Order: sequence, then structure tokens, then C-alpha cells
Amino acid sequence: PAVSERPGVVLSNGRATRRPRGAGNAAVVAGPRRRRTPASESSERMLLVTSTPALRRRIMEWRRRGESIAFVPTMGALHRGHLSLVERARASADRVAVSIFVNPLQFGPREDFARYPRPVATDRALLRAAGVDLLWEPRVEQLYPPGDRTRVHVEGLEAVLEGASRPGHFTGVTTVVAKLLNAIQPDILWLGQKDAQQARMIEQMAADLAFPVRVRRAATVREPDGLACSSRNRYLSAEERAEAVALSRSLAAAREALQGGERSAARVMKQMRRVMRSFPRAREDYIAVVDARTLEPVRRIERRVLIAVAARLGATRLIDNLEWEPR
Repeated sequence: PAVSERPGVVLSNGRATRRPRGAGNAAVVAGPRRRRTPASESSERMLLVTSTPALRRRIMEWRRRGESIAFVPTMGALHRGHLSLVERARASADRVAVSIFVNPLQFGPREDFARYPRPVATDRALLRAAGVDLLWEPRVEQLYPPGDRTRVHVEGLEAVLEGASRPGHFTGVTTVVAKLLNAIQPDILWLGQKDAQQARMIEQMAADLAFPVRVRRAATVREPDGLACSSRNRYLSAEERAEAVALSRSLAAAREALQGGERSAARVMKQMRRVMRSFPRAREDYIAVVDARTLEPVRRIERRVLIAVAARLGATRLIDNLEWEPR
């Protein structure tokens, strides 16, 4: 069972039951220093909190015991990619905290905030089984209280690629991540490579604002046919799903060209577009080859680059990328 933030209450299959008298926290928290405890042994200790004070109380308990904390921020609708981040987090710290918050600030007026999937019970069960210690589900008014005015911008990184296609999106991302980091104050923050621009911006923000956190990336998790795992894949029709591999196959073409010695960004992108055109349902939003650190376009691939692609299939917009460094 998960544990409610209400004293003495345990959530079992979504229902609240009373904890036996005298059990205290001993029924929830094991002794100190339990790095890499198997998920099967810790799955019954997931604390579910919605309030910031309850979150901070538990964080302070862990800190007093000298335990390290890894954090995975999510918007829910979890898939294997999210769970791979949890697995990395468990291997890197004593405690794992996860947040689920569908952030309204990062959605544009014509985007999918209202219909974004919210399978709450399924997500909680997945995280419990994965051995998460704490799940924080903040409410909108907690993170954006009345009178909220402060926004976080990362100049030079937020207006390109995804930022050009989704104006204001990254202001929402960096603002909410700054709030989450301030509340949890983790030692390690785990992010996915699939959202490479987002990860790069958060790395820069954490450095510029002196957040005492190590930002780590985990590789993109893919379906057997190469499609990057995404919460939005569930929007795809069968026909769209069959052609969604256009993104990963265009990246595969770029990799093949680079491995063959090609160093012209224009010719690499031409190869990618040739592949994309073979999937008529996939409509390119952008294909780009940029410096992996500055996100500025490059003409010659002579240092580490990010090769990024975005496309629409019906009403669903997908992204993918790879990073490449010449040897």
C-alpha cells in the first residue's frame, strides 16, 4: 500500500484504512542507508503526498539520516521511459522522489492540456511497483498561487527548435522545474534524452541559478520498431502508429550518413527528409542539426551536435533526436 500524508492512514488499493496504534513511521520507513534496495522490498513504502509541507517533512527526515535523494519529475501517463528514469534514480541515491504534475504553464492555448492523459491509479501502481519512496502530486494552486508572477527564462536556448514551434512552452518548463527543485532539493535530477532541448535548458538553469543538484540524462527508451516511447503515442490511430517510425528512421538515416563520413549538415538533413517523405502521414515540423550545447545551427559537423526532428501524424505531434560527436 501507499501511505497517505494523513497521520495513521494507509492507502490500500486507493482506499484509506487506519494504521495499527503504535505503529508510527516504523511500518513505513526502514532503517537508514538502504541504497539499491530491490523494488520488490520497498514497493510497500511509497508515501503519497499532495501538500508541500508534508513533502518537506519527509525530505527533512531523510536529510537528518544523511540519505541522498534522486528526483524524477513527470506529467504522468507513465511509460517505460519514465520507469527507466526511476530505475536509474534508484541506483544513484538512497531515496527516490517522483512528481506527477500536468503543468498548465507549458501548454499553448491550442494544445492538448485538457485531453492530456491522466491515468492516476495506473501511474501510482507503476511507481509503487518500481520502488519509489515518495510520490508528490501537487495541485495547480500550490505551484501557481494567486498573484504568482515569477517566470524563469533561459535566454538563447528557449526560442529555437521546440521553442520556435511552441512559443512560451519552455518558460513553463523551466519555471515549474525550478519550483519542484526548490521544494524537493534533490541531490540528483534524472531527465530523459528524448526531450534533449528541455534537458539542456534545465542543465543551464541549474548551473546559472546555483541549484545544488547534479542533472543526469538517461537514454531514450524505444519500442521494438524504434519509435521513441512517449505519453502522446496513445493518441495515434493504428495507421498513424505504423508511420510514426518516420522520425526514428530519419534519424537512423542521419546516423548512417555520419558513420559513412558525411559532415555536411545540409546533406544530412536532405537524407532525413528523403526518408520522411516515404511516410505520407508524417508531416515535418522541423528537422535540424545544431550544436548540442548552444543549440545554434551548424553547417559542418565537427563537434558534438544534436540532430532533432518533430512531425505531426494527424493531430498528434511527436519529437525525437540523437546526439553525435565525430571521432
